[in-house]
Amino acid sequence: MKWSEISIHTSNEAIEPVSNILHEAGAAGVVIEDSFDSIKEQNGKFGEIYELNPEDYPKEGAVIKAYFPVNSFLAETIDEIKNAIESLTQYDIDIEPNIITVSEVDEEDWATEWKKYYHPVKVSEKITIVPCWEDYEKRSEEEIVVVLDPGMAFGTGNHPTTVMSIQALERFVKPGDSVIDVGTGSGVLSIAAALLGADQVLALDLDEIAVKSAGDNCKRNKVEQIVTVQQNDLLDGIDTEADVIVANLLAEIILRFSGQAYRNLKPGGIFIASGITAQKRETVENHLRENGFSIMETLMMEDWITTIAKK
Repeated sequence: MKWSEISIHTSNEAIEPVSNILHEAGAAGVVIEDSFDSIKEQNGKFGEIYELNPEDYPKEGAVIKAYFPVNSFLAETIDEIKNAIESLTQYDIDIEPNIITVSEVDEEDWATEWKKYYHPVKVSEKITIVPCWEDYEKRSEEEIVVVLDPGMAFGTGNHPTTVMSIQALERFVKPGDSVIDVGTGSGVLSIAAALLGADQVLALDLDEIAVKSAGDNCKRNKVEQIVTVQQNDLLDGIDTEADVIVANLLAEIILRFSGQAYRNLKPGGIFIASGITAQKRETVENHLRENGFSIMETLMMEDWITTIAKK
């Protein structure tokens, strides 16, 4: 079968919304070539091992590649993708250079080639993210291994917003806690919370593909009895209270539901808000304060911010 590769050169800020557009358009797989990844030190703070070839990555921004079957609807799909990406500017999201190219590839080429981008990554003091196709042995009894098939959803574990979210969960999730993961994607944060000792985790995502991916990954990590995966629009209709809410989304989306997050937290509960660009930090933190939160701490990695707030 012939497949069409749609390659989009965009900004680092636009990675997640553009990826989401491609998923919603029916992409059969997405590869992200992030310029930030190519300049990471070979051995980072937690001893990560990066087996990356800088020549595979752009000098700035990110290249997002998606794969669609070649059929009579392809041209229409490409137009819809272009229009959806252009519409991101109304949310003050930088999409430049916004260069879109289309080429044909054989199924055998893309079905395995994208896996070269993902390797075991130690993202915190305890947690290592391991792709399901890699063989990996724990280096200590304390190490927690999250086995992940990123599939068509977000959350491979090596993006700065995911890394900081996991680091925050490791610090604030206590045994017996209840956790809500808003926009769970591949389920990586929910799985991490469960393996850190949470008794109940509610993993929410509007995308049915993400819901399936998260459910499969929960079974893969044997936490399906702890994590409930549910299709849901943010926190709409959710009336349970949690000790911790984590949301690795976008600043604009966090602004939409931070008031609801406050209501869904127990007194003294923690809200971990990630996916915020540095230039939008002040806007988000002011909004959180207006909704009753106190800002405990701000984490920063590259140009990304994770805010830890307390009810």
